Amino acid sequence: MSEQISHGGAAPYKNTGTWMRGLFMLLFGFFYHIAVMLLGAVAIIQFVWVLATGRNNPQLTEFGAGLSRYFYQVVRFLTFNSDTKPFPFSDWPSEPLPGETPTP
Repeated sequence: MSEQISHGGAAPYKNTGTWMRGLFMLLFGFFYHIAVMLLGAVAIIQFVWVLATGRNNPQLTEFGAGLSRYFYQVVRFLTFNSDTKPFPFSDWPSEPLPGETPTP
């Protein structure tokens, strides 16, 4: 399923589109690490919430689901499985992933 990248006859390292993608990859790598820290905060807050109330916070649950979808989009972009730039260059992911149970 390997896709050949077209360079238009020029040397691959001269392709400005590839260099632009590389810059976006660095940017999304940075966003990914920020999102990981945010996920840690959400997990801790959700845990404390459950300890205090005995049930999860639906808003945090939905936000956590959105973060997991965002991780999926970023990883697909970084690994060249998608050319679609994730949020903030596209909408925040709201569609459930395959096999994901939609939150009520």
